[in-house]
Amino acid sequence: MRTAFPAFFFVLCFISSFAVAQGNLMITPRRVVFEGNKKTQELNLANTGKDTARYLISMIEIRMKEDGSFQQITVPDSGQNFASNYIRFFPRSVVLGPGEVQTVKVQVSKSGMITEGEYRSHIYFRAAAEETPLGETVPSKDSTISIRIKPVFGISIPVIIRKGEPVSEVSLSNTSFEKAKDGTPVLSTVFNRKGNISAYGDLQISFISSEGKSTVVGKIKGIAVYTPTAMRSVKIALDKAAGIDYKNGKLHIEYMTSDQKPTKIAEAELTLM
Repeated sequence: MRTAFPAFFFVLCFISSFAVAQGNLMITPRRVVFEGNKKTQELNLANTGKDTARYLISMIEIRMKEDGSFQQITVPDSGQNFASNYIRFFPRSVVLGPGEVQTVKVQVSKSGMITEGEYRSHIYFRAAAEETPLGETVPSKDSTISIRIKPVFGISIPVIIRKGEPVSEVSLSNTSFEKAKDGTPVLSTVFNRKGNISAYGDLQISFISSEGKSTVVGKIKGIAVYTPTAMRSVKIALDKAAGIDYKNGKLHIEYMTSDQKPTKIAEAELTLM
């Protein structure tokens, strides 16, 4: 006898490129933000696999911890507002054939009930586990029970509603450098967020030699610090390219918006010795 148990892989898409993907599902854009008079946005779902897949769509709530990890919750933390009460979306499930694309429409509802502030929830796309057809049996030569694990992938993206004047300030502190046991150079820093909205942007680290030559040695796209979290620690492995002497020079860290024309949010510098 063989029993299949679904193994759930839950992925929170806060660090990604423009399109986020998990399993065989690709979603664009990677986040939804409603500001001003914007009330509707579309998400494009694409099946990049070779088999037809069904995805169930729902809303979930997430807490960001100071170490950058995430936890599913049902009750908001102090200073946190859920957007799910003001969001509707359709359809609530999709079936995608190989290479097929479908649109999911996301709308703000009950907008007259929204007071000033930032509201955040996450749209969760979960691959539906394949079911064994009724009447189908699995042949067995003996009475031994075996277990077959079926992976069920999930992916989520944030949906944010903002009302009122946005106030945001980010600084970088506690920046340090070390080498891991395998010799990988690692930069650590802490993002400090102030204001009434979340921070979101791309991190770039450049090594500046004693001669003044600048070389990009690390990048992370899509780093968020979500309300009400006031700080988030980040570690990034740097390039081990030949010619980079991490004992002589400095590291320049820039946190920039993810726009087509990025603007600086915060920066810091660390002298290496």
